[in-house]
Amino acid sequence: MKNTVAGYTACTVSEVELERRKYRRKAARRSLLLSVLSTLVVAFVLVFAMLNSPGWERVRDNFFDIPTALNALPKILEGLWLNVRVLAVAVVGVTILGALLAIIRTVRNPLFTPLKIMAAAYVDFMRGIPVLLMLYLVGYGIPGLQLFNRMPPAFWGTIAIVLCYSAYVAEVLRSGIEAVHPSQRIAARALGLSYPQTLRLVVLPQAVRKVTPALMNDFVSLQKDVGLISVLGAVDAVRAAQIEVAQVYNFTPYLVAGLIFVLLSLPFVRLTEWLNKRAQQREQIGGVV
Repeated sequence: MKNTVAGYTACTVSEVELERRKYRRKAARRSLLLSVLSTLVVAFVLVFAMLNSPGWERVRDNFFDIPTALNALPKILEGLWLNVRVLAVAVVGVTILGALLAIIRTVRNPLFTPLKIMAAAYVDFMRGIPVLLMLYLVGYGIPGLQLFNRMPPAFWGTIAIVLCYSAYVAEVLRSGIEAVHPSQRIAARALGLSYPQTLRLVVLPQAVRKVTPALMNDFVSLQKDVGLISVLGAVDAVRAAQIEVAQVYNFTPYLVAGLIFVLLSLPFVRLTEWLNKRAQQREQIGGVV
């Protein structure tokens, strides 16, 4: 049925559709209730088992000491500022170097074959070597050559992280670029766009949109691995916690540093989930699931 008001036609919802919506709301409330109850039951069982374990008293004193946590928090937060600065620089470096590697590996001009081979070898090597080992190689190997003035450990740690993660980001971007249908390139060139313009205006925007969730996951991992710069002697949040542990003989500062890193990663995690959900909704437009 249709009602016309002020020149506009509005469709009334049928009784069948109203019943369906009512059923969906009821099912959603039931699912939410079951989810909350099951979560509470599992949490209660885990807490009960932990509190009644034989070694709980000792674990509580060594990992959950509130005064120790409060005393260590200012120094850990001071070290966290170094992690944040390294993360900001690393994100920019990884994005630029990863994009360059991805573009080089997807160039079709045979003149760039040597660069493509070198880029492929670089990506394979960096994806195969552990990040911790790369930190040691860069942090102690390059300064040993005495080619540069003495630089802080965070500087070399940032370079090592950029070198490693740019390989992962390059592969993700390359898969996104290759997922763009060739007709997009052909249409862009037919409109008179040059190759750089086609890449910048047509291919890369679509490629990034296709692989955004995977890219965000890489940046979440990057945020965690920034804490590894402490192995080079940089006094970040992890090293600050380690110093506090050595002074008070209590592991609570490690727990504090871990919780801070979790809180730091939550915005990236939530953004990744939102982008995943948005991509799924965009792909399912017009379909019934």
